[in-house]
Amino acid sequence: MVKVDFGFIDGVLQKHDYDKTHAIAIMQDVQNEYKFLPKDALKYIAAKIGMSEAELYGVATFYENFSMNEKGKYIIKVCNGTACHVRKSDDVQEALYAATGIKPEDHMSADGLFTIERVSCLGACGLAPVCTVNDVVHASMTAEKAHALIAELREAEKS
Repeated sequence: MVKVDFGFIDGVLQKHDYDKTHAIAIMQDVQNEYKFLPKDALKYIAAKIGMSEAELYGVATFYENFSMNEKGKYIIKVCNGTACHVRKSDDVQEALYAATGIKPEDHMSADGLFTIERVSCLGACGLAPVCTVNDVVHASMTAEKAHALIAELREAEKS
């Protein structure tokens, strides 16, 4: 469970003048810090900008880019666009699940390192199939490359 730094939240709110019309920008800044929107942060923000918790939660859940679930250190996005799909992105995703121990319904690996998300398109069709790890593109992926990528990330954690 993530501990919310309310000093950080206060800085974000101050930057946006505690203006509820900046609710989306405030939540973007918070999500950039935590990789998701912690419930305690949303409650705090709502109170400080004069919105009900339900209103702010409604905005947060309306937009697909906001996440209400804690994410791993490495957010892996697997492209499912047409070019990636026909070049077997499903095999890449299955290999990533196997290598991380994540099930499709999980939000994060048990060790807190990995989150796997399937996305409609990453805009790198010429490099298909692709995935990103924290927005770094990995091109021409295969199941073998997926296993190697996870092994490399795990090894980096030991350093």
